[in-house]
Amino acid sequence: MRTRTRLLTMLDHNVTVLCCTPTYALYLAEVAQQENIDLTNTSVRFIVVAGEPGGSIASTRQRIESLWNGARLVDHHGMTEIGPVSYQCPRRSGVLHVIERSFYPEIVDPKTGSSIQSGEVGELVLTNLGRVGSPLLRYRTGDLVQSDPSLICSCGTSELSLVGGIVGRMDDMIVVRGVNLFPSAIEEILHSINEVVEYQVKIHRKKSIFEVSLQIEPTPDCLSADQLTKKVEEILHTNLSLRIPVSAVAPKTLPRFELKGSRWIMD
Repeated sequence: MRTRTRLLTMLDHNVTVLCCTPTYALYLAEVAQQENIDLTNTSVRFIVVAGEPGGSIASTRQRIESLWNGARLVDHHGMTEIGPVSYQCPRRSGVLHVIERSFYPEIVDPKTGSSIQSGEVGELVLTNLGRVGSPLLRYRTGDLVQSDPSLICSCGTSELSLVGGIVGRMDDMIVVRGVNLFPSAIEEILHSINEVVEYQVKIHRKKSIFEVSLQIEPTPDCLSADQLTKKVEEILHTNLSLRIPVSAVAPKTLPRFELKGSRWIMD
C-alpha cells in the first residue's frame, strides 16, 4: 500500500494498534496532515515501535503521541538472530526490561569484553538457550545500554532494566573533536523542536578526523528559516558542547522513510 491508502484503511477498519518504526509513525502523521486526514478520528490507542531507538527517546515519543491524538507509544526491541529481547516498563516510559525468562543478559566493556559496574554504559551481551534450533552463547548485540542500579523496578519486576532503552549502536557512534556523538542524541534534540519536520546529518572525514554538518527541513509555516537554524545551532552547542553548522532546505526536500530512517550519510 501507499502511505495514504494505509491511513485510509486504518480509519475504515477502526485499527486500534499500529506497529512500525518511530520514523514511519512520524511520516504517517505528516502524510495525514498533507492529505487532510484527521487523526483525531482514528481509533489507534497504542503505537508499538521497534527497529530504532526512538521509542525510548522522550522527545520522539512525545511528538508521536501528540501527532496521534494521545495514543500511547510502547517501545520494544529484538533481533532477527535472537528474537524479541525486551519490553517497555509499564510504569516508566523510556525504560526497557530484558525478558530474563528467555535470556541471560550481560553488559560488558565494548573494548575489553569485561563486566562493568551497574549504571555504566556498555554493550549488551545475550545468551539464549530457549530457542529450539538456534541457541546463541554470549551473543554480542552491538547495542549500547545502561542498566538501572536498582534491583527491583517500581513496576515490581526484578528483570534487568535498561534506562533510555538502546542508547546507541557500536557502529553508529563517531568521535567529533573529542566528543562521542550518537544519532540518538541528535534525534532527541531535533524532535524537541516543533519547527523541524525532518533532518539529515552529513559526515565529513578528513584523514582520521570526523566533522558533521546538519540540514533541517522547517515546517511550512516557519516564519524564518535563518532564525531557526541559529536556534538549532545554539541548542546543539549547549547540549553537546559541539558547534555544528546547520542549514535549512526547502519543504519536501529531504527524503522520507517507510521503514528505518537513514538520516546519517557519509558526504
